Amino acid sequence: PDMSPILSSCGVAITPHERIGDLRRFDYLIVVGGILEEDSLLVDARFDEHLRNAAALGIPLVGLCTGSFILHRAGLMDGYRCCVSWFHNSDFLRLFDGLEAVSDQIFVVDRDRLTCSGGASTAHLAAFLVDRHLGKALAAKSLRIMMFNEAAKGETAQPTGSMEIVVRDEVLKRVVLLMQHHLDVPLTIDQIAGKLNMSKRMIERRFQSELTTSPQVVYTQIRLDHARHLLSRSEKSIASIASECGFCDGSHLSRVFRNYYQQSPQQFRSQSSTPLPNAAAKRACVTGLA
Repeated sequence: PDMSPILSSCGVAITPHERIGDLRRFDYLIVVGGILEEDSLLVDARFDEHLRNAAALGIPLVGLCTGSFILHRAGLMDGYRCCVSWFHNSDFLRLFDGLEAVSDQIFVVDRDRLTCSGGASTAHLAAFLVDRHLGKALAAKSLRIMMFNEAAKGETAQPTGSMEIVVRDEVLKRVVLLMQHHLDVPLTIDQIAGKLNMSKRMIERRFQSELTTSPQVVYTQIRLDHARHLLSRSEKSIASIASECGFCDGSHLSRVFRNYYQQSPQQFRSQSSTPLPNAAAKRACVTGLA
C-alpha cells in the first residue's frame, strides 16, 4: 500500500504516517469498515494478503463495523463467530451466502477474532481490551473520557431496528432483534428460545410482564411494519411484499394488514402520505392479529 491519503466514509481524508512494515510489532491488527457500495466491499483486495500474514503470525484481528466483512472476504473468519450490526445484517447475508452473523450483541470475542457492530460499541470493545491488558481502572477512565458511565459487556443487546419497540429487558431486546432478522421465514417462538438457550414459557412471561402481549403478536407487528415500509418505499407487488414479510400470500397479508390498520395495503400505498391510525387505535385492534 502507498502513502496516499485515505478517504473515510464521512469524507475526511486520513494521511498515513508510515507503512505497515513488520507485522510482528502489532499486538492487534484493526480493520475499520466503511459504507458499503453495491456489490462491493470498498477496500482493495491487495490488503487481504497483509491480513492473512498477520493471522499466520497469530496476531489477533479486529473488525470494526463492516471491517468484519473484509475479514470474511479474506477467508479469515471461517469457524469464528462474527458480530454484525442489525443495520448491515441483510448485506452480510447477501454477500456471504450460508453464513450467519451475530446481530443481537454489540461485540463478539471469539479467540483471536474480535468483531463489533460499530458506533458506540467500538468504545466498549476498546475498553474490553484495555481492561484485559491494563486493568479495570484504566478501562473505566478511558470510558469516562469518552463520556460513558460504565463498560457494556459484549452480550449487551444492540438497539432495535426500524420499528420502535422500547424494551428494557436485555433478553427481550435480543428476541426482537432475532425477529427483525427473520422476516421472510419467521422463526417459531420455540426456535427463538432455542437460540437464546431459554424456554418458550420464560420468553412469553417476559413479554407479558413488560409489553402486556405475546411474542407472536409483536412478531406480527414487526412483519407488518416492514410491509408498510416496502409499500411506501418500493414498487414491489403485494404478493412479493407478502413473501418478503413472511405471509403466505397477498391475501393473507391484506387480511392481517386491514385488521391492524383498518385499510388495505393498496389503500395505504395510494395514501402513504396520510397518517396511519393513532397508537390507541392500533392497540385496540392488536389482539385481532393473525
